[in-house]
Amino acid sequence: MITDFHAHVTVDVPAQLARARQAGVGRTVLQSTRIHPEAPTTLDGLRAEFARLAAVIGGEAGPEEEFHAAMDELRDALDAHPGEAVALANLRLTTTPTTASQARARLDDMLARPGFVGIGELTPAPGQAHLIEPALAVSADHGGVPVLVHGFAPNTADDLRTYASLAARYRTVPVVVGALGGLNWLELVDLARETPNLHIDLSSALQVFAVRAAVRELPERCLFGSNTPYGDVVAARHTVEAAVADPAVRDLVLGGNAARLLARG
Repeated sequence: MITDFHAHVTVDVPAQLARARQAGVGRTVLQSTRIHPEAPTTLDGLRAEFARLAAVIGGEAGPEEEFHAAMDELRDALDAHPGEAVALANLRLTTTPTTASQARARLDDMLARPGFVGIGELTPAPGQAHLIEPALAVSADHGGVPVLVHGFAPNTADDLRTYASLAARYRTVPVVVGALGGLNWLELVDLARETPNLHIDLSSALQVFAVRAAVRELPERCLFGSNTPYGDVVAARHTVEAAVADPAVRDLVLGGNAARLLARG
């Protein structure tokens, strides 16, 4: 089964999943979002959404009620599309480090719900990648469900190194770095070669040859993703097919690797 490992809830989930079906995707891994850049119909509206996005990926935790509203939106999507959609449970990261007990209190209930298959997308501020550690501890307690972290800018190469270092401490936890690490993709590939439980989400890849190189080095740890609504699932599949000639390897990337990770827990 082809699995889109990285997609965000949109304002029109039925249309989103219909587009996924056009790409041959049978399962979409949804994440919560406080941002909906697909909704505005004007440039000013889009600019406002991207200003909010910059705050979120810059590490702004935002109001508690806004976080809960995004999770409610995710649960509604999951309930409306069982099986076709699964979900990652998010953790609100603040400048005050979350303790293991606080993370457990926030995540345990969600991970016990049908359809929740992991944790993410975690978006620590630049230089604060260590804040994800409590989520890794919870994952380990749940049998090693995958944990997806942001990866793209404003995450830095140092943040990617911190993710790898934490993954090395939590060997049973698959840590998935999103968006092929952005401009730091070469660093990410090197880190993943050295860290057996570090995985690469190929969504939002900046070049086809970056996808080709990552898959060549780590065919069993690269995951197909669209990063909807920032990417398009049909285009993302075409990118993988352009980069990966071997049908067996392509099948791993498009779904086999995800199936293995999502069977955990």
